[in-house]
Amino acid sequence: QVRLVESGGGLVQAGGSLRLSCAASGIFFSINRMGWFRQAPGKQRELVASITSGGSTNYVDSVKGRFTISRVNARNTVYLQMDSLKPEDTAVYYCNVVPWGPSGPSWGQGTQVTVSS
Repeated sequence: QVRLVESGGGLVQAGGSLRLSCAASGIFFSINRMGWFRQAPGKQRELVASITSGGSTNYVDSVKGRFTISRVNARNTVYLQMDSLKPEDTAVYYCNVVPWGPSGPSWGQGTQVTVSS
């Protein structure tokens, strides 16, 4: 059974940094493109960063230059380093495979990121 466990969120002031971690089990992690998604109150979940098995990355424009996604296949773990955080980054952050579809892995509990101004 697939399990995704996110951690590392918290409350930080604008301009601060956080590092999120996602531990995956039950999937062939090393062959999957993985991504970090976020969902702010009243908004749809959006993909903010993704990384292929070979390490190629993609970012949504709003986080380019501030967020860095990485992975350690041997640990089945994907990370999101978030720098220069802004209040609009406030959301629950999730990891999952990319692209995700209804038959994809269930979502984990996510980790809350709150950025105060």
